[in-house]
Amino acid sequence: MARVMIADDSDAIRMVLQDILSIGGHEIVAEAQNGAEAVEKYPQANPDVLLLDLAMPKKDGLTVVKEVMANHPNAKIILITASDNQNVINDCIKHGAKSFISKPFDFDHVLKLIAEVTA
Repeated sequence: MARVMIADDSDAIRMVLQDILSIGGHEIVAEAQNGAEAVEKYPQANPDVLLLDLAMPKKDGLTVVKEVMANHPNAKIILITASDNQNVINDCIKHGAKSFISKPFDFDHVLKLIAEVTA
């Protein structure tokens, strides 16, 4: 079981992820609706994994990855994206993100990635 933080500006996406994670036996320790909130809540939540949307208001995913990794170099971040902008995904991975999940979600893939990242 992993302690997971979800950062996505879409209520619907957060709800889908909540369902997937709870069925998979994971604990949701925090949620954020924008990038600034994600950076602010990360230290208190201290999650095993941060599921982070790339396209969010206030701070985008790349900015959040850079800021979280600068202060928490062992953070495990999995990106969430509806786009296939490989350049942005590669930049995030270069700055410390572990992997990415494409929308719409594949239930088993989400759980498999969390298991891999936290192993």
